[in-house]
Amino acid sequence: MNSLGTYDYVVFLVYFLIVALYGWTVYRKKQAQKENSKDFFLAKDSLTWWAIGASLIASNISAEQFIGMSGSGFTMGLAIASYEWLAAATLIIVAIFFIPVYIKNKIYTMPQFLGQRYNSTVAMIMAIFWLLLYVVVNLTSILYLGALAINSISGINITACMYILSVFAVIITLGGMKVIGYTDVIQVFFLILGGLATTYLALELVSTHFGTTGVFNGLSLIKEKAVDHFQMVFHKEDAHYMDLPGLSVLIGGMWIVNLNYWGCNQYITQRALGADLKTARSGLLFAAFLKLLMPVIVVLPGIAAYVLYKEGYGDFHKAMLKDGSLNADSAYPVLLNLLPQGLKGLSFAALTAAIVASLAGKANSIATIFTLDVYKKVINKDADENKQVVVGRITVIVAMVLAIIIAPQLGIDKKGGFQFIQEYTGFVSPGIFAMFLLGFFWKRTTSNAALFATIGGFILSVLFKVLPSFANLEWLSPYGFSKLVEQKNGAMLYEIPFIDRMGFVFAICVIAMFIISKLENRNGINPKGLEVDRSMFKTNQSFAIGSLIVGGIIVALYSLFW
Repeated sequence: MNSLGTYDYVVFLVYFLIVALYGWTVYRKKQAQKENSKDFFLAKDSLTWWAIGASLIASNISAEQFIGMSGSGFTMGLAIASYEWLAAATLIIVAIFFIPVYIKNKIYTMPQFLGQRYNSTVAMIMAIFWLLLYVVVNLTSILYLGALAINSISGINITACMYILSVFAVIITLGGMKVIGYTDVIQVFFLILGGLATTYLALELVSTHFGTTGVFNGLSLIKEKAVDHFQMVFHKEDAHYMDLPGLSVLIGGMWIVNLNYWGCNQYITQRALGADLKTARSGLLFAAFLKLLMPVIVVLPGIAAYVLYKEGYGDFHKAMLKDGSLNADSAYPVLLNLLPQGLKGLSFAALTAAIVASLAGKANSIATIFTLDVYKKVINKDADENKQVVVGRITVIVAMVLAIIIAPQLGIDKKGGFQFIQEYTGFVSPGIFAMFLLGFFWKRTTSNAALFATIGGFILSVLFKVLPSFANLEWLSPYGFSKLVEQKNGAMLYEIPFIDRMGFVFAICVIAMFIISKLENRNGINPKGLEVDRSMFKTNQSFAIGSLIVGGIIVALYSLFW
């Protein structure tokens, strides 16, 4: 039965009170000081390394991971963990090469970086672009998937779930980044504790179903019963090749996904921009270690659910159906409904913590970009610090209301929630990353080149998406860059995997930016460079050792499941 018991509500109430009271304490301490826009949006010089790392994970892990990635674990297995494990490596790269550039040049928002490096036109286009993306795709999908998950566990109406999540997130967000950062530490505690409890139960269920006991027996059994779910690289013949196309995951477009997300994304980098370099790097390293743990929490339960479904455990077959067909995104909620009272409340709190933390972080980033890069620069250039904070709070509420209105119309397709978000975010990732990368490390990159990457990158992504309907892409198949997906009107329809598509668009954007910049440099245009020198990229010994440990673990994991 999809409902919570008395003990579940008690556990959940304890979680809510701890977060609310701690958040209120942090807020009251902050109110005793004079608040300015830097405090509200960035928690300037207030977050410790462990708060930064925890906040990064809390903001990143949400319903699309708990529900969407578990669903992907159900359908395709451990390979989906590449998003998490390569993200750990990406965080190290961002800490070494990206964060020093931001901090050295006093960058607080991504549009500010673009305005400082290129011009106000590029900055404003991208500010609007990001606001639309964050509200229409990210905020709405987090809210919708979260509401679906909570509905399937508690039986509460989906609309009511959206209202409850929104109100909870708004209360935290209105306190500013410092409140978000420190309450995220508690959110991550519940997220990991509750997530591990669910993984433990899932493996125990598998173990007892086959007449044994113990988590490690359960792990051995799911590896034995779902051999095809424990491979990290798919071949072209595999049904899931379009989602994770072979070696492109390790050496191609997957890096664009991760580097753009972790290094060029206001939603993420905002946690570190208010700290000094050493603190920011330590926070990112801590987040990298936590990232290595995430597949245990979100992917393994999905694989265990697949084995239980295949073996016909209980009413798994019925519970996994939606409108008469199998719905992989139901895997995690179905598992949670099997938990005993109290433990179910803990896991429910973990899921809620992940959703609320992500909503709060995303809403704060939306408010930051709108207030500092749109309102302050276009609407009211004379706005004082207090006015900016007020506008930021109003923006949070407006963004959440829009998300509630848009979310039911989202129409997440049959790819599953996680893959849906990755693919549609991928329409803008290649151009943005090309623009940032050359903006960082090649001083001769011009504003028009950046404009091409901004607009041209998006147009190219759309063209590559619709290209199979107009052109025969069979010639790319021998190289692994296209796959037969359907036979349409007697003709073979070959499609490019979206990760490869991002790689192609990124390469074209970089080449085009190089050519445009070279031509403009000949005409005497002198681009604005950033302050960058080699000494910025040096790291201390403890960070270097930690990075090597993270890298070694990633190599070991891929070697184990190759």
